[in-house]
Amino acid sequence: MGQIKLKGTVDKSVLVLMAGLMWCGVGVLLVSYAVTWLSVCTTREQFLLYPVGFLAAMPIHHFGFLKIADKNLNRILSLTEKTNPFSFMTWKSYIIVVIMVSMGITLRHSSIPKMYLSILYNGIGLALFLSGIRYFRFFFKLLLEKRIGK
Repeated sequence: MGQIKLKGTVDKSVLVLMAGLMWCGVGVLLVSYAVTWLSVCTTREQFLLYPVGFLAAMPIHHFGFLKIADKNLNRILSLTEKTNPFSFMTWKSYIIVVIMVSMGITLRHSSIPKMYLSILYNGIGLALFLSGIRYFRFFFKLLLEKRIGK
């Protein structure tokens, strides 16, 4: 399937920045849901649930999202010409995002107590944020290479 050509095109450094902003932004959004839900819990519950969410984030980040981010970065960094701004993700990734958003909405409106959902939201949110930082590292590396003239 061919790539759709749009009039507006951007450099790969912009794609890397957009991906980082998206990953980190969604991570902050999910963590903010969890923090809101945990704000009505007792200190004892918070003392238990925050660390569990944090511990869940580490394997999600390392074994899941980091591999996806690296694969996406390799795809973006291999581009040799400017491309449309929506290509910071593949079309398959857009479908996955729609499925994940739908699942998130379903979970938020389910009968599962929010204090338990906070573990999942903190875990996935923090993992997304940590993996999103990788994009910023490569964005600044690309800027530095442009400045030096590589």
